[in-house]
Amino acid sequence: MAITVRVDLGERGYDIEIGHGNLAGIATFITRRRKCTHVVIITDDNVGPLIADAVAGPLRLAGVRPDVLTIPPGESSKSVAQAERLWNDLLRLGADRTTVIVALGGGVVGDLAGFVAATYGRGLTFVQIPTTLLAQVDSSVGGKVGVNLPAAKNIVGAFWQPAGVLIDLDVLRTLPEREYRSGLAEVVKYGVILDAGFFAYLEANIDALNAREYGVLEHVVATSCQLKARIVQQDEREESGLRAVLNYGHTFCHAIESVAGYGQLLHGEAVAIGMICASHLAELLGCTGADATSRQRALLEKLRLPISPPALDENQLLAAMARDKKTEHGRMRFVLPTKIGHVEIVGDVDPAIVRRVLHM
Repeated sequence: MAITVRVDLGERGYDIEIGHGNLAGIATFITRRRKCTHVVIITDDNVGPLIADAVAGPLRLAGVRPDVLTIPPGESSKSVAQAERLWNDLLRLGADRTTVIVALGGGVVGDLAGFVAATYGRGLTFVQIPTTLLAQVDSSVGGKVGVNLPAAKNIVGAFWQPAGVLIDLDVLRTLPEREYRSGLAEVVKYGVILDAGFFAYLEANIDALNAREYGVLEHVVATSCQLKARIVQQDEREESGLRAVLNYGHTFCHAIESVAGYGQLLHGEAVAIGMICASHLAELLGCTGADATSRQRALLEKLRLPISPPALDENQLLAAMARDKKTEHGRMRFVLPTKIGHVEIVGDVDPAIVRRVLHM
């Protein structure tokens, strides 16, 4: 039986369906939410050959015309140039306001396809089918869609909620090891920022997580989605500041990704490094004790994730952090832990202290 997590946003609310083999019911999942005769599946060159037919086939049998558009895999595809190509492809395919966009892939595909859906025809219905652990627990939920500019990640985008999110845990069997571990970083993040009990559960189930045991994965994905849904419901558009806690580690993370060059590190790898940097910063500012950092470090290391920043130009990193979306009035702000299970937003941080963190 599938687990359903509701993201309660009134008329923009939707369900996250988490199951085992439930991709076979995709036609019903889509048509129950939107009467349509045309679906455009946006995927990448890695995922498309493996799964696109499993989505297109049931749609065709249901009397819905499926078209498949593919992009190159990797963060560099989350660009204005790829968005423009997809807009023109939709025009060529005769897409109209009744067309449904399906994002079939990881976070890059979901963010880009969602941005294209939000902007083509002033907004098309779209459905998320995340195929990576990172996308299943994080990027497919909450309606943040967008593209990168060369100097700043996720700086161009919109809030555009999906009509639904279908998560089939079976697709994780084909996920490369490095991609799987990248997703675990976002899972750890939820424990640090919102749920000490969940963090302890992860510490107690390291072997099962490393072995991709189905029962543990089901619990981890469902809990992560529930925790994110709880935050999104209270602060959908990041207006109160509550949703910003989901960006724990991301100020360092996005700067590292940008300066290193998109694609050098997977997003979750950069998140893992960013969380340790943020926790060190919290220590230096007196926000938390060393135990919070040591527990994160130990868990991430046992999940075989990197925890130290690569050798990069400090000035470029600080400049990239200054362009972070959380920056206000030219002052950097960071999401920092006070203990496992709770974080706070700290503003006006001295750049000299941030430089010290990069050497820890």
